[in-house]
Amino acid sequence: MIDAATLDGSADLLRDAEWELALTPAGLASAPRELSGETGWIAAQVPGTAAEALERAGRFDRDAPLPLHDQDVWYRARLPVPANGPCRLVAEGLATICEAWLDNEPLLISSSMYARQEIAIDLERAEEIHLCFRALRPHLKMPGPRARWKTKLVNEPGLRLVRTTFLGHMPGWCPEVHAVGPWRPLHLVPESAVRLEDLSVTATLDAEGTGHLRVRLIPGLGLAEAKGLRITCAGHEADLSKAGDEDGLEARLTLPGVAPWWPHTHGTPALHEVRLAGAGVDISLCRTGFRRIEVDHGPDGAGFSLRINGSPVFCRGAVWTSADIVSLPGTRDAYAPWLTLARDANMNMLRIGGTMAPEARAFFELCDELGLLVWQDLPFANLDYPASDPDFAEAIRRETREILAGTSFCPSLAVICGGSEMHQQGAMMGLPESRWNGPLTREILPEAAASVRPDVPYVPNSPSGEGLPFLPGNGIAHYYGVGAYRRPLEDTRRANVRFAGECLAFSNVPETGAPMGPEGAPCHHPDWKRGVPRDRDVGWDFEDVRDHYVRDLYRVDPLDLRYGDPASYLDHGRAAVAEVMEATFAEWRRPASSCAGALVWTFQDLMPGAGWGIVSCDGTPKSALYALKRAFAPLRVSTTDEGTNGLAVHVANDGPAPRRVKLALRCLARNGMAVASGEHVLDMAPHGSKSLWATDLIGAFFDVTHAYRFGPASHDCVHVAMLDAETGARLDEAFHFPLGRSRAMSPADLSVTPERDEAGHTVLRIAADRVAQSVAIDAPGYLPQDNWFHLAPGCERLVRLVAREEMPASAGLSGSVRALNAAPTGFSAG
Repeated sequence: MIDAATLDGSADLLRDAEWELALTPAGLASAPRELSGETGWIAAQVPGTAAEALERAGRFDRDAPLPLHDQDVWYRARLPVPANGPCRLVAEGLATICEAWLDNEPLLISSSMYARQEIAIDLERAEEIHLCFRALRPHLKMPGPRARWKTKLVNEPGLRLVRTTFLGHMPGWCPEVHAVGPWRPLHLVPESAVRLEDLSVTATLDAEGTGHLRVRLIPGLGLAEAKGLRITCAGHEADLSKAGDEDGLEARLTLPGVAPWWPHTHGTPALHEVRLAGAGVDISLCRTGFRRIEVDHGPDGAGFSLRINGSPVFCRGAVWTSADIVSLPGTRDAYAPWLTLARDANMNMLRIGGTMAPEARAFFELCDELGLLVWQDLPFANLDYPASDPDFAEAIRRETREILAGTSFCPSLAVICGGSEMHQQGAMMGLPESRWNGPLTREILPEAAASVRPDVPYVPNSPSGEGLPFLPGNGIAHYYGVGAYRRPLEDTRRANVRFAGECLAFSNVPETGAPMGPEGAPCHHPDWKRGVPRDRDVGWDFEDVRDHYVRDLYRVDPLDLRYGDPASYLDHGRAAVAEVMEATFAEWRRPASSCAGALVWTFQDLMPGAGWGIVSCDGTPKSALYALKRAFAPLRVSTTDEGTNGLAVHVANDGPAPRRVKLALRCLARNGMAVASGEHVLDMAPHGSKSLWATDLIGAFFDVTHAYRFGPASHDCVHVAMLDAETGARLDEAFHFPLGRSRAMSPADLSVTPERDEAGHTVLRIAADRVAQSVAIDAPGYLPQDNWFHLAPGCERLVRLVAREEMPASAGLSGSVRALNAAPTGFSAG
């Protein structure tokens, strides 16, 4: 839906309204006239949430949130100017049980956070609007149809009957910040304004590279009598004409050779403006992209791989949580820092999970521009929903159509999913498939989705597949073998993962200077554990999981480190997570892998501390993000240990252009000297990958992986550099430790020199006399573009530093660089 509030903001009578908010006990007032004159009102923002308004007024602490679901929340506003005549009130999202009045006359009742409300009203004078968001707790206690299974994920089983987000209701990792208020825009638009109702834009690309555009709309009152309207796009145009026997108008355009839209890792995310012209109007409707998206299930029918414009795409990224759990923003400015960070980390997909809240159109428009694919779970998760209730079924059909309608022109939407872990929850309770694989995800949701986005593949649930839905070797998996289940790294191959809708959850330690917990609590402070996620009713948490891999990778006791050297304890935790991330994706991205994509749980933290997020809640990257940025690179070299077959070297070129690269391998002894080496030139096709053996580079047998054990190993590190074959510029590198990381911990000396590069950027030139493991940069006020990387002798690394917004322009640069096997080396510059 695109209305006057979008096309002409001046037509919105609520644009400059001054809103106020008040809290009252549940049920105290049934209508505005019953409110006491002494009710304490504070300024509020619309769109916005009650928690946001209270936080701005100093009455809400996100670290110790005030419960909001046990009281009524009132909003009121007076129209700033008189208005006469017919108008339309459009509410894009009201969370959650909401009643509205216009001058004490009932206006609407909404019972879904996701449903769009539109009410025709007739204004005779300036009016006062009241909204009351009723206490949700009584509704969560109401009886309903008996559930066939229960979940420990949420603390309120009644959420299965109320259409609201799980955010705020998932103890163990999510703060109890309740979503209450007009969280999406509220408009009051005169009927005489220019309005385009029920706008639908469908853009597709056929196998010959021809774009096809269909635009359908119902002109509102301001355009109802207009003649000669036409649609233009990419130098082509077509008249709008009557769409058969249906209401509204339609135009169809054929665009031969149109520039296609690609995820940014594989090409250019080309967008084309769609305009409505004629009859004295010239209106930009949207920007859209032309792409073809298909699902390849593989020769055995059990796989899941996306093909974009005919090319297979390895999907990599993370599960999105929220730009801010307090305000639940839906603006471009709120999304841009996060989505830009995801793009710059070489991600090409984000998943909006069923436990979160659907995002606004601005989210998808930015993903369109940045070349990020979006996996959209519909807002259902874990619970047994009453799909057999006809009223419930009809409500969610409408809700689904409205959630997806705002994305009709967005090429970034790549997968629509019926929700998260409902199939898994029922199956793990021992129920037969007929009890958990029912009409909700098999009929109701796919039909509603197809009516709006027939161009987007639908999957019934995440995870899902034939037989038991949680088996990683079949369909969509939630893979935590490496991670929560503490399996060895080799399990990533044994599990035969086809596509991981989520994976690799760790308690990720923030960087120095990022929020670590309440008031920056250090790891030995009792409040530290508040930020560490855990599953309910288990005796361990995800810090214990991280500690397991510290012990496994480095052969040190995390408890001894934590007691004796807390800073080293944190550094080993940061390094271990980064190593596991890189090793896992090296396995999954190799050409012979069964895996076609994986999304890490989760993208950002919802509160300070060592949460699941690979980015802190303030936007600071953690070690995991830096590791994934390297692992996700479109042009990537990696290695895997293939036992007595030797060391395999894998090269991926996801980009649209051929690349000629040179691989240079060195087997490094403890003193940093090369005991074996070799080179090989590769011609990489666009969207291609290759594997070869280390011995192909060396030109003769050498026990690179120390698999044959012919005496003591002569080396403890293998370094593979990928260079541009013409210029010699270093493009990427990979490391392998045949004896384990702990055996390659010889003390190293670092040298650090601050410089300016040719573009005037601040960079650090870093070198080491031998292999330095997990080099970390600490530069207060700056963000390094790479961090937690290994450094080989003879290979200087230039790392750009970007000043944070809060950094004064006159401030100097100072900090230090350290590694697990190298003491901090300081640096400074004016």
